Amino acid sequence: MSQNAATYADCVASLRSSLNFLESSVTTLDAGVSDLPRLSTVLRPTRHFELIPQPTLAAAEASLRDEIGPQIALLLDRVEAQIARRERRIETLQARCELLQGRLAQPEGDGEYGGGAGKKGKSKGLGRGAGSKRPLGGESALRARAVRQRREGLEYSVERLELEVLTKERELRKRLDKA
Repeated sequence: MSQNAATYADCVASLRSSLNFLESSVTTLDAGVSDLPRLSTVLRPTRHFELIPQPTLAAAEASLRDEIGPQIALLLDRVEAQIARRERRIETLQARCELLQGRLAQPEGDGEYGGGAGKKGKSKGLGRGAGSKRPLGGESALRARAVRQRREGLEYSVERLELEVLTKERELRKRLDKA
């Protein structure tokens, strides 16, 4: 039992020294923290302005302009090219939209919607008139249908190419106007 008492005495002594150490740490910390409001005003950044001669300022501006000027010009050229590309894309999509709207507005039997479609309407009318006089047999009907579909596809391609030519002409006129 005396051995347990000695062990407890050592533990109590160690605990007291730890408490003393902790108390001194708290006092030191308290002293350091109490000075923080004053330190915040002391350490507040202050800005100093120096006057430099005009030639030095002009040289620095010229150096900066020479350094970033070519990069800015390059970026502006890229932006202009991208804008032109987007404008051409918009024109192409608008032309395609007009073409498709025209094709949707034109009923199957009626070929007269204006523009270059009058030719298409007349050819359809002739083909339908000939087809309505005598009915075609199985294989002939399939051939006639394939020929009609091919003709419609070719007419669409021609219209698309005509619109492309118009778009290219507009672009060329714009470029010539700018030059």
